[in-house]
Amino acid sequence: MHIISGNSNPILAKEISSELKENIIDVAVTRFSDQEVFVEINENVRGKNIFIIQSTSMPANDHLMELLITIDALKRASAQTVTAVIPYFGYARQDRKVGPRTPISAKLVADILTTAGIDRLLTLDLHAGQIQGFFDIPVDNLYAAPVITKDIKINYKNKDIVIISPDVGGVVRARGIAKRIDGDLAIVDKRRDKANESEVMNIIGDINGRDCIIVDDIVDTAGTLCNAAEALIKAGAKSVSAYITHGVLSGPAVERIKKSKLDELVITDSIAPSKLILDASNIRILHLAPLIAEAIRRISSDSSVSSLFD
Repeated sequence: MHIISGNSNPILAKEISSELKENIIDVAVTRFSDQEVFVEINENVRGKNIFIIQSTSMPANDHLMELLITIDALKRASAQTVTAVIPYFGYARQDRKVGPRTPISAKLVADILTTAGIDRLLTLDLHAGQIQGFFDIPVDNLYAAPVITKDIKINYKNKDIVIISPDVGGVVRARGIAKRIDGDLAIVDKRRDKANESEVMNIIGDINGRDCIIVDDIVDTAGTLCNAAEALIKAGAKSVSAYITHGVLSGPAVERIKKSKLDELVITDSIAPSKLILDASNIRILHLAPLIAEAIRRISSDSSVSSLFD
């Protein structure tokens, strides 16, 4: 296996390469004065199996274009296989038509990646599982659940925990975590009138006097999350924390988290955290490098990836 790092999350790429005891291939990514991306592979990759580590996080279009051009450079340099390792798959929330004359952007991104020449996709906690069907190549969708579960067991030992799904759509994910820790499940029933705005309606389940842990895949502007935390406290929760895989945390999100009823927000490093996130006292980061490195190792040796989550 051979590792290439994009510019979206070089620290994660370095940690993965360290876990695998593999050096990162020297790649120069530069820009022309009009901001066109230029990529040059500075090592021989002919006949090699390459893994490109690049989240398509903010700025999503720049990181996606950099990934595509790197793929093209590798294919033209006669790499044997190219696997795109995309810990955070941007555009995943646009997985269906939400109204007339609207796109399915996740499908478009899948088509572009496939046309560029990737042989396999390795990603983490896709917002919608059906996105795997947008590809006609193998897709390995990893789950952060083992990492999250381990941390919950360490930090919430001997506490009366209830796992919270912040909406009906996240019940399967939350139930999976609850099952792993042998805990109860509750649901926040909310109404969303438009994007990035929500109104909490009802709490379904017994949360009175208990430590609540909200589990979800993405936190963006954090409005929904903070509203859910406030509703849970008002309904009698002893404390509220949250474990979210992808910490997009755009716009006013970090300030909202700081001022919210959340004791703690725990995210992974699928997206490189900003200085604002790192400086926030109630935001903590879990590291994914061991999980992703093991998946890469298994793909390279033609071993089972799914058994990681048994």
